[in-house]
Amino acid sequence: MSNNEIFSEFLQETHENLALLDSDLILLETNPGEKSTLAQVFRTLHSIKGTAGFLGFVKLQDVAHSAESLLSRLRSGEMQFKETVATVLLQVVDAIREMLVSIESTGKEGPADYTGLIARVDSLKMTGGAAAPSAPSPAPVFNSPAPVINSAISVLQFASSPQAPSDTLVMPANDEPSTSRSGTSDMATGDGSEVRTSSAADSNIRVDVGLLDKLMNLVGELVLSRNQILQYSDSHEDNGFLAAVQRLDLLISELQAAVMKTRMQPIGSVLNRFPRIVRDQALVCGKKVRLEISGQETELDRTLIEAIRDPLVHMVRNAIDHGIEAPAVRLSRGKQEEGRLRIDAFHEGGKVIVEITDDGGGIDIARLREKALQSELLAPDVIAKMTHTELLRLIFLPGFSTADRVTQTSGRGVGMDVVLTNIERIGGTVDIESTPGKETTIRTKIPLTLAIIPALIVSCGGEQYAVPQVSLLELVRLEPDQAKRGVERMHGVPVYRLRDAMLPLLFLDEQLEIESDRSPDDEVNIVVLQADDRPFGLVVDSIRDTEEIVVKPLQKQIKGIPVFAGAAIMGDGRISLVLDVLGLARRANVISGAKNHAISDLAPSEKEEEVETEPVLLFASCAGGQMAIPLSLVSRLEEFPRGTVESLGSRQVVQYCGGILPLIDVSHELEQLRLRGSGVPAASVASVPARDEVESITVIVYTAGDQQAGLMVGNVLDIIHEHIVARSRANRPGVLFTAVVQERVTEFVDVPLLVRESLFDVIQSTT
Repeated sequence: MSNNEIFSEFLQETHENLALLDSDLILLETNPGEKSTLAQVFRTLHSIKGTAGFLGFVKLQDVAHSAESLLSRLRSGEMQFKETVATVLLQVVDAIREMLVSIESTGKEGPADYTGLIARVDSLKMTGGAAAPSAPSPAPVFNSPAPVINSAISVLQFASSPQAPSDTLVMPANDEPSTSRSGTSDMATGDGSEVRTSSAADSNIRVDVGLLDKLMNLVGELVLSRNQILQYSDSHEDNGFLAAVQRLDLLISELQAAVMKTRMQPIGSVLNRFPRIVRDQALVCGKKVRLEISGQETELDRTLIEAIRDPLVHMVRNAIDHGIEAPAVRLSRGKQEEGRLRIDAFHEGGKVIVEITDDGGGIDIARLREKALQSELLAPDVIAKMTHTELLRLIFLPGFSTADRVTQTSGRGVGMDVVLTNIERIGGTVDIESTPGKETTIRTKIPLTLAIIPALIVSCGGEQYAVPQVSLLELVRLEPDQAKRGVERMHGVPVYRLRDAMLPLLFLDEQLEIESDRSPDDEVNIVVLQADDRPFGLVVDSIRDTEEIVVKPLQKQIKGIPVFAGAAIMGDGRISLVLDVLGLARRANVISGAKNHAISDLAPSEKEEEVETEPVLLFASCAGGQMAIPLSLVSRLEEFPRGTVESLGSRQVVQYCGGILPLIDVSHELEQLRLRGSGVPAASVASVPARDEVESITVIVYTAGDQQAGLMVGNVLDIIHEHIVARSRANRPGVLFTAVVQERVTEFVDVPLLVRESLFDVIQSTT
C-alpha cells in the first residue's frame, strides 16, 4: 500500500471513528456502567493515537494519548465517568476533528495550541473527575456537518456496520455476525476484554464516490434509451423483436433497481450525530433533555441525506430552545424535570417520514397571531381568517420569530423558513402539529430519490411536460357539455365539484403564459394534484402516458422559475420540463391563506337540504346502452392495448400488477344470465372486439377481498353524485334497477352477482 493510500485510509477511518465516539461518550454519560462501550472508546483512541504517531502527527498523538490515559483510569475503576469527564473527552474529539480538517487541506496539523486541553485532561486524572473543566466551546457541529473527505480520496464503504458516517453507504455483504466500526468483529478474551479480528477483506469493498455517480448517470441514460426502444416497438409486430425488447426492459429495470440500491444509505448516519448535538444544546440552554431515536435503518438517497442534515439539526435545536421548558417550569406544570425529544424515521407512501416530537409547552396560537400582527408580515384581515393549521405555519414565514430576545441560537427569524425552503427544494414537505402545554411534532416528508422518477406526461400549447406521480391523485376527463355544466367561477376562482367537494382549477396555459390549442367545444382534461396536502386540478390540453424519467437539473437561466423542478429527455428524444407542483400551487395562491378561505367559502350561505347519496360511475356498455355501478366498487380505471389481451381457456385475461386479471364483457355476461334464467343454452364467452374495431379496451377493475376482475366497457362517461329518485324494477338478472340519469335510461349493474356468476360459469365449463 502506498503512502497516499495509507493517508487516505487514516483520514477516512478516523472520521468514521470520531462520529461514533460522539454517540459512545453520550451513552457513557447516561450509563457510566457500560464497560463494553468504555472499552470500545479506549480502543478507538488507542488506534487513532498509534496511526497518528506512525504518520508523524505529533500534536494529534499527544491529544489522543492524554485522553487514552484518562480512559485507562476509568477502565480500571480508579475514577467514575461523570459529566465533566464527558465534556472534556468531547472537546478532545472536537480537537482531533479540527486537526483532521487541517491535515486534509494542508497536510499539517495546523497552528492551534492544544496544551490547555491536555492540561484539563491531566487535571481530571489528578482529581478523579472533580475539577470542572472550562466551559465547552460552541460546538461547530451545530451549523455544519462533519468534514467530508475531498473528492480525490472520498470513498464509499460497503460494510455490515449498522452505524456509518454520512459519506458512506452501508450495505450488508453477507449474513455473518455484525462487524464493528472498521469492518472488524469483536471477540471476547479470557479477561473479559474484547479484541478485534480483521474480516474487512471478506466484507468490504471501497468504491470512489465519483465512479458511483457516473454509474448512476449511465443507468439514467440507459433508461432513456430503453424508453425510446419501447416507443419504437409499439409500431412493430415481430414477435422475436418484441420478446427481446421485453427482456431488455426487464434487465434494465433490475439494473436500475440495483444501482439505486447502492445509492441508498441508512438515515442513521445523520441521526446518530444527534445525541451529541442534543447534549451540547441542552447545556447551552440550561435544560435537561432525553433523546429517543428510532428508524435509523430507514434508507434514503445519499444526495438527499446530505440535503436534510442541516434542516434536521435546526429543527432539533429549535425544539430544545423553544419547545422544551426549563426544569423549574416543567416541575411547576407537573411534568418530569427532564424533557423528552423523540426522532422517528420510517417509510410511508413512497416517501421517508422524519418526525421530531418534543413534550414541551407547545405553540401558543394567540402569541403567534399577536407576533404576526406586530411584525406586519400579513394583513390583519388575512390573519383573522386563518385556521389553526395556517396559524401554526406562520413560523415558516421569513423574518417571523416568537423569541423575545435575540440569542446565539434564536430570535432572528431566519431559521424555519430556511428549513422549509431547503426541504421543498428536494421535493419534500414540512408539516407541524402542536398541542398547547403537551407537545409539538414537526413532520418532514422526503422523496426516496431524485434521480429517476415515474411521471405523467401531459401536453399544453404544443409542448409536453412531466408531472411527478408522487403528487398525482387522479385524472378526470369532462366532455364538452359536462365541462360547461361542471366548471364554474366563484369569487373569480375556477372550480369543479368533484364528489361533492370544490376543486380549485389551474389552467396550465395561463400559468405558463403560453398559447393553447384548446377551444370551448373541446373536452377538458383535469390532472388532480396534491400540494401541501391540498388538492387542486391542473387543466391541460391532453394527457399522454406515464413514463420513468431521468430528472436533469435546470441551467441557471431558468433555475429560478418556481413552476419548474427540472428537465428530462423523453423516449422520442424531445426535452420536457418537469413541473414543480408545489411551485404551481403557490404561484396561483392555491395554498395561501387568503385563497384557501375564498375556496372554502364557495358553498352557498343558505344550504339546501341535502339527501345523502353514493357517487356512481356511468359508462357505456360494449352494446351501446348506458349503465352505472357504485363508485365504491371501482378499484381502478384502466385502458389496455388490444395486443396485451390473452386467452386462458375460454376466458380473456390480461397481465396486471404482477397477476392475471380475468376480463368480463358486461353486456355479454348480462345477456348470458338472461339466457340461463330462461332455460336457453348460454353461448360461449365473448372475446375482446377484433383489432379492426378497437385498438384498446377500457376496463373497470373490481376488487373484493382477494378476488379481482376486469369489467370490459365501451367507455367511461362520468362520475355523478345525484339522488336517484325515478327507479324502475330490473327487467333482467344482474341488474339491480333502472333509472333516468342525465336524461338517459340507465341500468344499475349488480357487480358482485355478475362477477360471481361469470367466474362460476367459467369454472363449470372447464371442469
